[in-house]
Amino acid sequence: MSRQRRREAKDLSIFLDSQVQTINETFQILDKVAPSSLEKKDWSDASKYRMEISKLATVAGMLWCEETSDVMALKENIVTYFNVLQGFLLFCHSSTVGAGPTLHKLIHGASKRVMDSSISLFRETISFYETRDTKKRETIPQLTGAVWEACEALKKCPSSNCIAIGRAMTQLGVYIKDIIREMNELLASDSSTHQGGEEEEEEEEEEEEEEEEGADKDELSNASNDEGDDLSPEEKFITKSVISAASNTYEVLKEIIRFLTGLVRSKGNKEENVDSLEKLLSCCREISDWINDLGACAYPPQDAFQMKEYVKNLFGGICEVRKDIEIIAGGGTADGIYASLNRLDVCLHEIQGLLSGDVADGIEKLSI
Repeated sequence: MSRQRRREAKDLSIFLDSQVQTINETFQILDKVAPSSLEKKDWSDASKYRMEISKLATVAGMLWCEETSDVMALKENIVTYFNVLQGFLLFCHSSTVGAGPTLHKLIHGASKRVMDSSISLFRETISFYETRDTKKRETIPQLTGAVWEACEALKKCPSSNCIAIGRAMTQLGVYIKDIIREMNELLASDSSTHQGGEEEEEEEEEEEEEEEEGADKDELSNASNDEGDDLSPEEKFITKSVISAASNTYEVLKEIIRFLTGLVRSKGNKEENVDSLEKLLSCCREISDWINDLGACAYPPQDAFQMKEYVKNLFGGICEVRKDIEIIAGGGTADGIYASLNRLDVCLHEIQGLLSGDVADGIEKLSI
């Protein structure tokens, strides 16, 4: 490695650092939502930056790998790229006018990914310029690809609060489906344990004839401990009711997503009640967590007292969802949501009855 190339690489590194510092300072304004006094930019305009940055990343990767590239040309490439990148970050900031926390977080994350991948690309190209290491050269196309992927991901970033909240609701739906699956597995494993009961009893009788008294006592002790891991008939019924509550919660989320989709189609990006949308999401997250906690309590031995507390919280959550939907709907219809909330409410009352009274009597009444 020549001393001249080392000096040039150091000079380029210092030059890049000054550009990166400017970019980092610009990015800091994205930490907060843009004030309403700023002109809002439509997120659809991000496509031009996506295409421009992807193209410049390709040019940079090719230019820095050429043996004949001089320092001035490389510096010009850095300036051109980072000027566009700065313009992109300023655009992202102005697109957050009126954005709630959920939408703002997504825009912030998407823009940071583009920025970070761009900086990584140029740091590696300077390192390659200095060393001409073959392995480093091979990483440049990969880093260029990372910039492309970050730019491509901009297309998936929501353009409105309604869409952002809807996507968050979809993630909650996946969360609830996982809870339902785990609860069904609990019932299935418990059922399979009891199906082999007769065979196990026969084997135990044979073992009792062959084993000594001390071994028999140990086995009986272990069997007694294992019984605590099985669901009693009453606990099994409560578990089924919890699964029903989780399923109804999933239906509530589906109806909310359908409702939000309708809002986007009817209103576009206008007249969004951001505070109520965010409150609705927060409330649905709490409900989902309480359903998860309720499901955790269904594992033996079941904690009836704690389950009552979670059911109580869920009743409160249902009331809050109704209030938020009424505000967001603004006189419009949300019958699907209200109907699903009513079904969840009925299901929770059933669980509450089972936990508050005699479970066996409750099973008999509900079975009639």
